[in-house]
Amino acid sequence: MKGICFLVVSAILLGMASSMEPSPLQDFCVAVTDDPLLMNGKFCKDPKLATSNDFTYSGLDIPGNTNNKLGVNISVINVDKIAGLNSLGISLARKDYAANGGLNPPHIHPRASEIFLVVEGTFYAGFVTSNPNRLITKVLKAGDVFVFPVGLIHFEMNIGKTDGFAIAGLSSQNPGIITVSTAVFGSNPSINPHLLAQAFQLNKTVVNYLQKVF
Repeated sequence: MKGICFLVVSAILLGMASSMEPSPLQDFCVAVTDDPLLMNGKFCKDPKLATSNDFTYSGLDIPGNTNNKLGVNISVINVDKIAGLNSLGISLARKDYAANGGLNPPHIHPRASEIFLVVEGTFYAGFVTSNPNRLITKVLKAGDVFVFPVGLIHFEMNIGKTDGFAIAGLSSQNPGIITVSTAVFGSNPSINPHLLAQAFQLNKTVVNYLQKVF
């Protein structure tokens, strides 16, 4: 019986380990950005050729332009911006929000959990669990931190009367993003509108309109 339990636990731990980004096998693996080959991650340059520029990014002190329909600007610092992030399993983002409703709409990071730190502003933030889809939300102020688990739909809205911004840490060098509304109604090619009308219990005319919007 103990042997079976050991095998089960080992299988679970192995599954968890394989679902995470692999640990680096050297001090660092600075990405080769001009290699045409595709792989899970990026090739490494010779460590002897690495410089401080491979581990540095400047400009996150500059607010992003939030003059758009959603009132949000997100500056993502991933392996494409800092080659030295390759194989380290982390990335960063500055998020700027307009006052009175700047919104990062419901979205998913398929490869990363996110920790969200409010620097300025008042935010309504939350995520939705897997079925039966429980909504977990909180109003956040400067200095507050909120965690979005990997793969769950989440959102942030600045409900304050002044502009806001936050810093987010993510547990992947390339977390990816799927904005729910754009993915469903703005895919290329478009999802069959009859399918969407049935799935969302909407009139097909409404679906056609949403597909034009997105």
